[in-house]
Amino acid sequence: MTNESKRKYAVIDLEATNAGSTASIIQVGIVIIENQEIITTYQTDVNPHEPLSEHIKSLTGISDQQLAKAPEFSQVAGDIFSLIQDCIFIAHNVKFDANLLAEALFMEGYELRTPRIDTVELAQVFFPSLEKYNLSNLSENLDLHLSDAHTAIADAMATAKLFLKIQEKIKSLPTETIEELVRFKDSLIFETGLVIEEALATSKSYSKKQFVKMNSLLVRKKEASLRPLKLSQKFEINVALLGLEERPLQEKFAKLVDSSFQEAFPSFIEAQAGIGKTYGYLLPLLAKAEGKQILVSVPTKILQDQMMVKELHSLKENYQIDCHSLKGPANYLKLDSFEKSLAHLDDNSLVNRYKMQLLVWLLETETGDLDEIKQKQRFAAYFEQLEHDGEVPLSSPFYDYDFWRRSYEKAKNASVLLTNHAYFLHRVEDDKDFAKGKILVFDEAQRLVIQLENLSRRKLNLTALLQELKDQLPLRGTLLEKRLLESLSFEFSQLVSNYYQNNQRLDQIATLENVRSLVKELPLEDFTHLKDFFKDEEADYWLNSQAEADKRITYLNRASRYFINFNHFLPETLKTYFISATLQISPQVSLANLLGFDAYSYAKIDKDKTANQLVVIDQDMPLISELTDLDYSQEIANRITSLKELQKPILVLFNSRKHMLMVSDLLDQWNISHLTQEKNGNATNIKNRFDRGEQGILLGMGAFWEGVDFIHADRMIEVITRLPFDNPKDQFLKKMNAYLSSQGKSPFKDYFLPMAILKLKQAIGRTMRRDNQKSAIVILDKRILTKTYGQQIMESLEGEFLLSQEKFKKSLVSIDHFLI
Repeated sequence: MTNESKRKYAVIDLEATNAGSTASIIQVGIVIIENQEIITTYQTDVNPHEPLSEHIKSLTGISDQQLAKAPEFSQVAGDIFSLIQDCIFIAHNVKFDANLLAEALFMEGYELRTPRIDTVELAQVFFPSLEKYNLSNLSENLDLHLSDAHTAIADAMATAKLFLKIQEKIKSLPTETIEELVRFKDSLIFETGLVIEEALATSKSYSKKQFVKMNSLLVRKKEASLRPLKLSQKFEINVALLGLEERPLQEKFAKLVDSSFQEAFPSFIEAQAGIGKTYGYLLPLLAKAEGKQILVSVPTKILQDQMMVKELHSLKENYQIDCHSLKGPANYLKLDSFEKSLAHLDDNSLVNRYKMQLLVWLLETETGDLDEIKQKQRFAAYFEQLEHDGEVPLSSPFYDYDFWRRSYEKAKNASVLLTNHAYFLHRVEDDKDFAKGKILVFDEAQRLVIQLENLSRRKLNLTALLQELKDQLPLRGTLLEKRLLESLSFEFSQLVSNYYQNNQRLDQIATLENVRSLVKELPLEDFTHLKDFFKDEEADYWLNSQAEADKRITYLNRASRYFINFNHFLPETLKTYFISATLQISPQVSLANLLGFDAYSYAKIDKDKTANQLVVIDQDMPLISELTDLDYSQEIANRITSLKELQKPILVLFNSRKHMLMVSDLLDQWNISHLTQEKNGNATNIKNRFDRGEQGILLGMGAFWEGVDFIHADRMIEVITRLPFDNPKDQFLKKMNAYLSSQGKSPFKDYFLPMAILKLKQAIGRTMRRDNQKSAIVILDKRILTKTYGQQIMESLEGEFLLSQEKFKKSLVSIDHFLI
């Protein structure tokens, strides 16, 4: 190969009749690069002498009539070969383009033996934080200005610009990082690794102002904190400085936050979704904080990341406010583990490419949060090896720059510290000083109840325990010890056997008294995890199982019979706020009561009825009890297919994972493109793809019901497949039922029904986050029309949204007209 300054690259894109081995070329686009400049381009249509499929016509915009006038490949083969024969072949997914073109040229007597470079793999390595590496997404993120996507010359030009950006990026890397990358270059397809190797000749050693070197790793230096600017005491001035629009309800909410600050007891403030509550509490509290930390807890890590990217990033940019997002240790990269993994080449080339990606990412990340690597789910097992365990020995060469330790230390001094309910509860359980004396805000506070329940739960892997007992038997010296372990093994085996054979619940087949007494007889130093599991005398136990790595694992679960009193659980704070769209669950039950508070203030901003959301109850949808699972899924899939014709983004919410996947499989069979949670990525990943318009249909559950906003689409359709009642067999609901019954209250009327209505309205609110948005919500559950409790749901919905009940076909007309 020639010297880089004399090297020529042919960036090539082909359009073809299909993506398989029988494809024929229909369009060729070539861009020649020399000395880091585009020097010439070439494009031609090619007549394949066969009709194009509708899919290819739609994708490329090429017609049969256009190709009928084009030359045959034999007529252009010589020109193409003479143009590229002394070049290095570059393509985005080079295997397809290079093999197809080489075969076509060979049939015309030309043998193409040029080296091949793939820009997909290079982009994955050198732009490690992107979610997708298709050309459209790369063009959007890297400003490649791709127009007329899926035409050969436009795609070739965008790929050429991408390659130049990759070269520029590689040249900016320190020699030390490039040397590490070169070790893994053979894990890249064809000669792609040569692009990295050739950069060594002109690379420079790392800048000590930018990076710190520890053993073989380079890490970005810590940024110096800027002195924060003071916020105005007037909310409207801060809003204007942030460039936000005036929102009367947001200002009213902010005044409630401000006026209740001096109250000694907690403040519960109820305000509807979509008014901008985050700025509504952050701006007045920052104006009053006077050096005290504001600790904000939100329900999910998705919302935590969303707030960090939006509101907290804006505060940092405009006011130099030190904002920090804190998660559990496992979210962060452990540098010791990563360095250990670098010591050898893995047999799996994908793992080696991840190592290359992480080496580049270390030069860029300020947090070490592995969630920044958006494609890590492709090989989750490798990333599990790199997750931090919360332990950082002083002897570690990475002690000073350990990401978890840095995050932990930064959390102590940040003006605004953001975390999630689960982490907050576990942290305060062990360390009361984490929240003591701070300004504390619980956003989406209604989620605390279930998180407190999760805090009280423990689980025991019976599959692993039975193997441990078996392994320990030969090691026991006395007959008594052997008999003890044999008895424990027998009892646990019986539990598992009865669970699978008879499908019986634990409380029907054993009291566990035998197990508890046997555990007490174990020597003090033995099976401490087992003793800890059974130490609570006032606990409920139950069994469940799940598939893990192609095995079925059986778990024994434990939870306290009593609710944790959150009032007693919390340390003394400077001020505590509980913020939610619903705090008064029913006239008889409030969130404050459930959390154990007697002294508190309560304020509510009355909800305005919106004319921008239409809720339609489908009169035709059969009840799930009337159908098989397949027939029920087909009814949902048929409705999605009809709604698709309205050409609006569609969000479909499920309570059941089984039905979500069954509907997804049906849509796949019918060639209807869509995104499905878990099947196509995690919630964050598929939401971002949906927001970008990659697909027009999203099937989701869990986090999509609350806490995730759909702000990008001006017009949108949301399908709610079933009313969001929780599973009555859930252990938490059994506990809540017993608790409310003991107080003489009606669990269904006073809690379960109001909570379902709350969840339903929160789901509806996900698609109404801007004043100029409109959305239509279709509810496919006519229990609203047939059950006695349906009237209460109807009345609650009518108070906030436009509401109608129609046959499905008629509703299509109403929805289409409404979303104009």
